Amino acid sequence: MTGPRPLVIGLTGSIGMGKSTVAAMFADEGVPVFDADAAVHALQGPAGRVVAAIEARFPDTTGPQGVNRTALAEAVFGDPAALAALEAIVHPAVADERRAFLARHADAPLVVLDIPLLFETGGWRSVDRIVVVSAPADVQRARVLARPGMTVARFESILAKQTPDAEKRARADHVVPTDGALSRTRTRVRQVIACLAGATGG
Repeated sequence: MTGPRPLVIGLTGSIGMGKSTVAAMFADEGVPVFDADAAVHALQGPAGRVVAAIEARFPDTTGPQGVNRTALAEAVFGDPAALAALEAIVHPAVADERRAFLARHADAPLVVLDIPLLFETGGWRSVDRIVVVSAPADVQRARVLARPGMTVARFESILAKQTPDAEKRARADHVVPTDGALSRTRTRVRQVIACLAGATGG
């Protein structure tokens, strides 16, 4: 007899909000975490299963180390049709990886899907609860602009493509703030886990 499936948590947050840190905290607490970005990197890395398809559609964008992300970015930049073609290769493969992850953790009470563009790609429709990682705009800006190679123009371009933080927070079931001490953030993560575990009856 099959038990109840896990409660699926969608974890998201805009650039520089601390989502990766919070995802690691969920993992530290024993909650299985599916990292969508890591899945893409693996699929596009050496011997990754979408590399051949990407090379066929975008010649000279791959090599022994897998996809050359800079070359691929140049191949699709400013070309909506090319970007759509790339997404048609990558998104189904990521969905396969996500299904395999859920199957592996079918007995867990909770699982986290770490999806940066949860709202933008419609991924929110396939989760049971939404957790948004958030910090004030000035904190976010300082964090992102401290990254190597980041410029104000690039930061603003990325922000323009993301659902505004205020809207994300409004649509969230739980918000995890990351502008204080790490211990405060960890306490909040534990509170969210306790609340969600209660929702499963566990």
